[in-house]
Amino acid sequence: MLDYVALEADLDSEERMIRDTAREFVDDRIRPDIGTHFEEGTFPEGLMAEMGELGFFAPNLEGYGLPGVSETAYGLLMQELEAGDSGIRSAASVQGALVMYPIYAFGSDEQKEEWLPKLGTGEAVGCFGLTEPEHGSDPASMETRAEKDGDEYVLSGSKTWITNSPVADVAVVWARDTSADESPVRGFLVETDHDGVSTNKIDEKLSMRASITGEIGLSDVRIPEENVLPNVSGMKGPLSCLTQARYGIAWGAVGAARDCFETARAYASDREQFGKPIGGFQIQQQKLAEMATQITTSQLLVHRLADLKERGDLRPQHVSMAKRNNVRMARDQARIAREMLGGNGITTDYSPMRHMANMETVYTYEGTHDIHTLILGQDLTGIAAFE
Repeated sequence: MLDYVALEADLDSEERMIRDTAREFVDDRIRPDIGTHFEEGTFPEGLMAEMGELGFFAPNLEGYGLPGVSETAYGLLMQELEAGDSGIRSAASVQGALVMYPIYAFGSDEQKEEWLPKLGTGEAVGCFGLTEPEHGSDPASMETRAEKDGDEYVLSGSKTWITNSPVADVAVVWARDTSADESPVRGFLVETDHDGVSTNKIDEKLSMRASITGEIGLSDVRIPEENVLPNVSGMKGPLSCLTQARYGIAWGAVGAARDCFETARAYASDREQFGKPIGGFQIQQQKLAEMATQITTSQLLVHRLADLKERGDLRPQHVSMAKRNNVRMARDQARIAREMLGGNGITTDYSPMRHMANMETVYTYEGTHDIHTLILGQDLTGIAAFE
């Protein structure tokens, strides 16, 4: 696999083991059928339990049966999963970074003990409800409300583009607590079997087709007060979760791009035209050289982010730069790889066009490319362009 400047030579034994386990899992369980799942719009049955059994959910957290591996190991896991398909990485990323992380960081001891072990093993599946039909890039304008009524909260509103929601047992829902001064945003653990909860599936997608995507409808849903995440208030809660998830996305995009490169390189070595492999022609070599350079640059960026995260120096703006750069890179390299495959590249027999379609979603979700550009612009100038 492409590792041009030998970054993986510095991995420790645990990091290598996690990388190899995830790579083998993708080779055995994802690659053989992912084209069919993409075409049919299905998520591989039983995969969440299998990933849980292998410890793929929030392995960088400690306690509650979680191993507490390095941030590099976690990144490598996301990289290998997305080399298989963005929908597979997304399922694991949501479960770990957007469901388990907020419970771990902001939950009560009782919430952690109840949910983290079974989410970690895949016995339970979670989803994260922030985006609304009318509020994507501006989540602070959310309309979902929670009104305190005795020792319960009554939630009303809707969320959309929610990975895992149709199969989720619990949703981390962000809503405005209208019972408190200034209606702060709070996090609520909503079990999806409550009366008034609906989790309709979104079909007819042209991207992320092997991902389970849906909505969360909340119609006067009553949940006990103990289901509120007690240790956070305001937009810091959901935004800190997104920082964790975007970190994984930046690594995952490298995996998708690397898979496109490896597919194109192999094809260029095997496909003969005009009496020799097409990899022997200058234009194809130029494409491979540029792909390798762009992927290597993105690898350097995420490995550096892992070091910063380990020592507590990682800022959300660092993650914005990596998410913005690496997803754009993967989107571009997938297109170039598809070019090299010619007409064969539009079939499900080859991965680049599937990755290219998926990257259109990854380019948009968890902060659009444009929003991350403005986050960096504000950090560099001190002036907020979106306020």
